[in-house]
Amino acid sequence: MPATERARELALTAAQAAADKKAQDIVLIDVAEQLYITDAFVIASASNERQVIAIVDAIEEALLNLPEKAKPVRREGERQGRWVLLDFVDIVVHIQHTEEREFYALDKLWKDCPTIEFVDRDVAGRDMVEAETSA
Repeated sequence: MPATERARELALTAAQAAADKKAQDIVLIDVAEQLYITDAFVIASASNERQVIAIVDAIEEALLNLPEKAKPVRREGERQGRWVLLDFVDIVVHIQHTEEREFYALDKLWKDCPTIEFVDRDVAGRDMVEAETSA
């Protein structure tokens, strides 16, 4: 059974919040058929510890602002700012420093799982404007 609609909503909201803070390489992985503890992972990178924390803060704020609010039940790694994990039960968010992302390669570990399509609304909007101006 694929990720629930609630998990997809949380994952897409978290991904957009990360993108708004200039997170890199944002990936949403549907792990519902592989794990019983969560439905999806959101994985994103940042080039420094300060940006990792800013992305984490933005994600928490965005999920609290949803009509059906979501708060993390567990948070790990915030003090170091190299790899922060936010557990929202339906989704688990991993914000990693670029070096940790390359070393631990969570994307490769879960490569057999389907992904959830995410398109940054700013990039999509910019592409639409460029297409309209070239037409």
